Amino acid sequence: MKNRSVKNSALPFVCCTPILSSGIQPDEAAQLAALFRVLGEPARLQLLSLIAAQPNAEACVCELTEPLGLSQPTVSHHLKVLHEAGLLRRERRGNWIYYQLVPAQIEALRNALALPNPNP
Repeated sequence: MKNRSVKNSALPFVCCTPILSSGIQPDEAAQLAALFRVLGEPARLQLLSLIAAQPNAEACVCELTEPLGLSQPTVSHHLKVLHEAGLLRRERRGNWIYYQLVPAQIEALRNALALPNPNP
C-alpha cells in the first residue's frame, strides 16, 4: 500500500457549533460542588428530605433520630455540617434547636440540575 499524505486545506475542521458561554461559571461551579459534596452522605440527603416534609418545614434533632435510625450525636453532627454549608438555618427555642431549609440554597441546587427549557 502506498502512503498517501492528505494536503491540509486552509479552513480548519469544525465538528460542531461552539457551546455558548451561558453555563455555570467557575466560581458558581466551585460553590455548587462544595454543596453537592456535603450531600454525598445519604443521611444528609434524608435529613433535608425529612425537614422539608414537615408541616412548617422545620424539625428538631429529637424528631429526626428515630426516622434515620441514628444516634442523637450523629444526627447533630450531620445537621451541623448542613448548617455550616448554608443549607440549613437554625433557631434556638428553649433547650431545643430547630432546623429549617434555606430556600435560596435549595433552589440553587435545583437550578444546577434542571434541564434547559427547549422552548424558551
